[in-house]
Amino acid sequence: MREAVHQLKYRDVRVMAPVLDSAMAERMLPRAGDFDVVAAVPLHRSRLRERGFNQADLLAREVSGRLGTPLERRAVVPSGAGPFQAKSAGVEERLAAVSEAFVHRARLDGMRVLLVDDVCTTGATLEACAGALKAGGAAMVWGLTFAREL
Repeated sequence: MREAVHQLKYRDVRVMAPVLDSAMAERMLPRAGDFDVVAAVPLHRSRLRERGFNQADLLAREVSGRLGTPLERRAVVPSGAGPFQAKSAGVEERLAAVSEAFVHRARLDGMRVLLVDDVCTTGATLEACAGALKAGGAAMVWGLTFAREL
């Protein structure tokens, strides 16, 4: 799993996206009606320029299509703070690093949001995005990732 994610994320092997998102969508199909919109964890501008694409957005687009749930592309965006580093020391440091890293851009009054990312390391990024989505009115936010780092 690690190699598949690395191929997509760091080596621009985008053909990996359908493999990953297929597994993600399959897992969520029984709950498809539980969500009003699908959103992706955004990348900071500098990281997006460097990589050329947002792997979470690729996955979210496919999951959205397979579940038949609309994709809200601007639900949450980076706040403008510097890019988040994936290798921060621990949970506390990661939570502090991303606590204000995201803001909502769409009104989500009462909506149930499925938030998609590729990997959950500590949950800090998903937590920060969920906070921004709830500030935008989301009633509930579920996180969906392809893998969890142990």
